[in-house]
Amino acid sequence: MTLRIIPATLRDLSYIAANLRPEDRAEIDCQLDHWSPVLLALTALQGFAYVAELDSNPEAGFGAAEQRSGLWIAWSWGTRRVKRCVPGITAHFHAVLACQVAARGAWRVEARALAANHLALRWLGRLGATQRCRLLGYGRNGEDFFLYDWTREGWNHVSLSKTAGAETSAADPDHRRQGRAGARSRASG
Repeated sequence: MTLRIIPATLRDLSYIAANLRPEDRAEIDCQLDHWSPVLLALTALQGFAYVAELDSNPEAGFGAAEQRSGLWIAWSWGTRRVKRCVPGITAHFHAVLACQVAARGAWRVEARALAANHLALRWLGRLGATQRCRLLGYGRNGEDFFLYDWTREGWNHVSLSKTAGAETSAADPDHRRQGRAGARSRASG
């Protein structure tokens, strides 16, 4: 099996969103009143966004987007084959995504996971996130979630040269950052 992490596209994220594993679909269903694969993909392209390809097929999307100055939200969702992508996504998260977010001045990155999404809960812990609290009744049908976060203190070991390298590695040949909102505007018109 060949795993590649590539900049996200609307097409790849839409495909993944249309073929979500049941746990990820349940998590999204109880947070959004109305969504479609394309709408979810467009939302994901608001920040840094990546796709994990397994044997040239998009299987997982992940990234982070700034909600307001200094506060970011990390996200991920995938198909039934997402478990095979977790090691590569984890490595990319530490080597590239965390550095990109830190270089943008983030002081806090949050992630929420449905309490019943055991893979997500274990993975957030392995990514170094701190479980802050249980969000009782957070879902639109009363589902419980857990709030995790990373704070600046959690990534203060990242050197400036390392963050500059992450920014460079995430640029295409024309030096445009991939997975940014600009990619969305090119796709829409």
